[in-house]
Amino acid sequence: MALQGVLRLGEICIRVLDMTEARKHYGDHMGLVETGRDGDERTYYKGWDEHDCHSVVIQESDRSGVEYVAFKVLDDATLDLLEGRLNDYGIATKKIDAGVYPRSGRRVEFTLPTGHVCHLYAFKEQVGNGMGTVNPGTLPDEGQVRGMRITRLDHCLLGGQDIGASRDIFIKALGFNLTEELQDHDSRAPLASFVSCGNKPHDIAFVAQPEDAKLHHASFLLESVNDLYHAADLLGKYDIPVDFGPNRHGITRGATVYFFDRSGNRNEVFTGGYIYYPDNPTLIWDTSKLGNALFSQGNHVVRSFLDVVT
Repeated sequence: MALQGVLRLGEICIRVLDMTEARKHYGDHMGLVETGRDGDERTYYKGWDEHDCHSVVIQESDRSGVEYVAFKVLDDATLDLLEGRLNDYGIATKKIDAGVYPRSGRRVEFTLPTGHVCHLYAFKEQVGNGMGTVNPGTLPDEGQVRGMRITRLDHCLLGGQDIGASRDIFIKALGFNLTEELQDHDSRAPLASFVSCGNKPHDIAFVAQPEDAKLHHASFLLESVNDLYHAADLLGKYDIPVDFGPNRHGITRGATVYFFDRSGNRNEVFTGGYIYYPDNPTLIWDTSKLGNALFSQGNHVVRSFLDVVT
């Protein structure tokens, strides 16, 4: 499909408790490419196959969780158009000048009903993926693909109370599509909603939680299931706490492993899933098949996966 409007989840800022430990986790062990630092306050990373200068920001704080998520849009005209749509929908926005966020153009900021801060932006400096743009080949030089061999930031799952209201902003104001939803079997209330702005099963999702502004996980794309098992081997090698996996989701059909950084933030490495088109029907799951929806290989409900957020 021709991508217009919002292109993708372009950036997530994750709060960490100890910058030294976090750099070891995200850089040395996961293998994200470090592209900059603001002293000991923030460190910037990208997946090896991302062209933009960063997609992950870790920010030292006295509490873990998510500081903000940011979405890249097609161009400046689209940024203005989407700001107008947000305002028409009743969402207050704030203009942020270019350069306030490093190596990034101007941004539009808004806050979701679930308490999460979101940005839209059209420009970010590009540094490439190590292969050039003329006769690029298929792989960068040896040593540039490290750790878990992460290609890019894929999606995030955010937790809060009124997930239906946050979901609808992305659908009705920003042009996303509802791909899948987990509902309570009896009341049909949404428990988790998955929305996409492109061909992926989801770019962002929301899960019902008793407190707002929570991070369930940030997810990173791998090329293959072989890479997923390689990542799982590294989790064991470096004694990284594992939540669950390797396994496969019923929802999204992606292969997955979940684990935690040293600040308690959940990460996921993810591969596979289906290609989504806007004429696909929305897939509905309910709690009568909760185990199959979450982890289809064994139909297992993992309590920590449902209850632990930051």
